[in-house]
Amino acid sequence: MRRTLPFLNLCLLILYPVAWFAPLLRAAMLPIFGMTEISVVSGLQSLWDSDPGLALLVTFLAVFAPFAKTLGLALVQFGLLSRRTLPALHLLGRLAMADVFLAALYVVLAKGIGHATVEVAWGLWLFTGCILASMVLPAAEAKLEPGRLS
Repeated sequence: MRRTLPFLNLCLLILYPVAWFAPLLRAAMLPIFGMTEISVVSGLQSLWDSDPGLALLVTFLAVFAPFAKTLGLALVQFGLLSRRTLPALHLLGRLAMADVFLAALYVVLAKGIGHATVEVAWGLWLFTGCILASMVLPAAEAKLEPGRLS
């Protein structure tokens, strides 16, 4: 188990970018006109067109922070980064709002959108898995060696 966790963490470095470009939802105003696929990246692109300041903040919190936390944890696990950086990685994990974004997305799906048709796509499941793994892997690492990671 001790040797598996770092490699599982490395898998997240590949799966996160795939999940950002994968279709999370398919939406249409009326089912007759076809469905538009929505991904994390397409949502951010739309935000960049309308409000660049907010888009910069959301890009940092939803894309950069979780990826940097995962990369940093991998570097610590392989002994390439000092353990003194763990508090900063913990802070990045708190700033990462991918899980908040996902929860908000689920709320929107549950409530429905007026006359729109919304279908869940495979990317939502991949994105959910990445977020859950990002929360579980550091906890599993900490249980293997208490006090080592927080």
